[in-house]
Amino acid sequence: MSETVSRDQQVTGGQQGFPDEGVPPGPRGGRRRRRGGWVAAGIVMVVAAGAVSAWRAGVFSPAASGAGQQGAPALATAAVTRQDLSATTPVTATLGYAASYTVLGQGGGTLTWLPPAGRVIGQGQVLYKTGNGSPLVLLYGRVPAWRALAEGVTGADVSQLNHDLVRLGDAGRADIAAAGWVYYSAETAYGVQRLEERLGVSFPPGSLSLGQVVFEPQALRVTQVTVSLGGPASGPVLTATSDEHVVMIALDVSLEPEVQAGDAVSVTLPGGTTTPGVVSSVGTVATTSGSGSGSGTSGAGQTPTTTIPVTVSLSDPKAAGTLDQAPVTVYITTSSAHDVLAVPVTALVAQALGGYEVEVVGPGSLRRYVPVTVGPVFDDADGLVQVTGALAPGQRVVVPAS
Repeated sequence: MSETVSRDQQVTGGQQGFPDEGVPPGPRGGRRRRRGGWVAAGIVMVVAAGAVSAWRAGVFSPAASGAGQQGAPALATAAVTRQDLSATTPVTATLGYAASYTVLGQGGGTLTWLPPAGRVIGQGQVLYKTGNGSPLVLLYGRVPAWRALAEGVTGADVSQLNHDLVRLGDAGRADIAAAGWVYYSAETAYGVQRLEERLGVSFPPGSLSLGQVVFEPQALRVTQVTVSLGGPASGPVLTATSDEHVVMIALDVSLEPEVQAGDAVSVTLPGGTTTPGVVSSVGTVATTSGSGSGSGTSGAGQTPTTTIPVTVSLSDPKAAGTLDQAPVTVYITTSSAHDVLAVPVTALVAQALGGYEVEVVGPGSLRRYVPVTVGPVFDDADGLVQVTGALAPGQRVVVPAS
């Protein structure tokens, strides 16, 4: 005999504090349908547009309650809480390195040293060498090296050089500023001489011929050397990326309104490690793929997919180690709610005439059903759902036994 108290039965003992709250009973035997198992045919939950996760449908499946039966497992309950909730959507993405560069040889000579793939080369360091150890040096700047630089020259490339020399400690900021940042002064020449001495250049002249330096915006991570030792230092010598990890998402355009630059996300790396990230850019040009049709063609019958590029920067740059072109999952927050009532989504019970309720367990193990309105926020990660109804934090609701 079931010990479950329903509105079709009198609460024994005359205990107070758990009224039926005026909800009229339904037909006997058809009042409500219980949780447990997956959705039975014909039960459809419509909570909010975009409720796509399978578990949201699964929790509302009906099953007969076995509470109080001989040998039944102990009643499982969970607490009603008041908290912030966030709904997230997982999207597949690729972890790699930002930007791409091609280093061109412009000074001629024979290549006598080349860096290995994977080497990170920073400001003031050598990218390759020619002849008897003459180095090509990486300096930071967005204007490419296009001419020889010597005392008396002015321009944006000179300004870049002066800032590099100050940053590297080879020239004094005050001295350079006094002469002018865009001017190749005697102080600039002295700074260049000090830089060349540190790099082992014999008889440094204090000037720079074309092919002695290359300007790029940041440190380079060598991806491929495209020439061989003994070859000429002309044309493409190596390719590189930045040394900063980024996550690239081909985001379905249906999710575009949910994503903005600056949004916080969570990134799950290969192996299951999770690290925070921030959306750094959202593209504006959409790409459509998978639209092949017609017999005998690759991709025939595929549904077209339209996406936009989204870039995510990792909050902890070291979290990804040396991973490159690795598949990852990014969890994007699509909605959130502050200070709301929440219950496990598995606590919801579908009513025969529509709507949902939860079964509350009170003092003396008395149980009653409380109608609730669900959503709009579902926290997939924690299995919680926002609810409104005659509930209070700390109350216990029945959930399926694990």
